[in-house]
Amino acid sequence: MKIAFIGLGNMGGGMAANLVKNGHDVRAFDLSEDALTKAKSNGCETFTDAKEAVQGVDAVVSMLPNGGIVKSVYADAVIGHAPEGAVLLDCSTIDVATAKEVTEMATAKGYRMVDAPVSGGIAAADGGTLTFMVGGSEEAFAAAKPILEGMGRAVIHAGDAGAGQTAKICNNMLLAISMIGVAEAMQMAQKLGLDPQKFYEISSQSSGYCWSLNAYTPLPGVGVESPADRDYQGGFATALMLKDLRLAMAAAEEVDAGVPLGARAASLYEDFAGAGNDGLDFSAIIKTYK
Repeated sequence: MKIAFIGLGNMGGGMAANLVKNGHDVRAFDLSEDALTKAKSNGCETFTDAKEAVQGVDAVVSMLPNGGIVKSVYADAVIGHAPEGAVLLDCSTIDVATAKEVTEMATAKGYRMVDAPVSGGIAAADGGTLTFMVGGSEEAFAAAKPILEGMGRAVIHAGDAGAGQTAKICNNMLLAISMIGVAEAMQMAQKLGLDPQKFYEISSQSSGYCWSLNAYTPLPGVGVESPADRDYQGGFATALMLKDLRLAMAAAEEVDAGVPLGARAASLYEDFAGAGNDGLDFSAIIKTYK
C-alpha cells in the first residue's frame, strides 16, 4: 500500500520504518530535517509538505504530540487532500473529545478513520511489537488492521470512535499507580533489611505479581533487565506518563469518575517531573522513596 506517515519522532520514526520493512510504500513528513533524513535512510520517500505527502495514498498514519496538533493537521493537510477512499489512522495519544471530533470531521467527508494509540514504548516501536488499542467503526477497523499489524503484534478493537484513547489513558493511569506501588514496596522491603532480589523472587511469584514488577522492575540489578539498568534512560519518559495522567484526570472530571489513586499518582509524577526528572523513564519514580 501507499501510506503517508505524519510525525517521525521517537515513536513515529520506528513505526514508519517497520511499514517499509513490511513492503509498504511510505511517504514521510515531519518538520524536523533530522527526522526526515533518518526516515529516508530507512527507505521512506520524504516530503516537506504534508499536503503533498498525502496525495494519492491508500492510508494516512499520524503520530503527533497532542490533540490540538492532530486536529490542525487533519483539518488543514489531510481531509480534502488525501483521496476520499484513504483510511486515516491517528496513533497519537490525545484527549477523547478531540479524537471523536476529528473522526466526525473525516467521516463527514467520506473517509474511514480510527484512533489507534499505542502501548510499548520506543523499543516496541522500533521492533514492530507495539500494542494498538483501536477506536472506530467495524468497517474502519477492518481497513486499518492490516496496516497496524505491520507495526505491532497486538491490534485490539476497543469500540467506537474515541474508545482507543479511552483504553490508553485508563491503562496508563493503572500503570502509573502500579509502578508507584511497586516502588514503595521494594524500597520499604529494602529498608526493613530484606534483600531486593529476594523480595522480587517472592513477590513476582505471589500475589504481588504485576507487569511493573515482573516485566519492568524499577530497581537496578534486580529482576528483569529494564531502563533501571540503564540509569533510567530510554523506555517511557516521565514526561509522557505525566501527559497521559493529565489526559486521564481531565477525562475523569468530564464524566465525574472517582479516581483518588489516579489523582495521587498524577500529583506524584507532577512533582517528580518538576524536579528535573521529566526525561527519565517513568520507573525512576522509585528514586522518590530513597
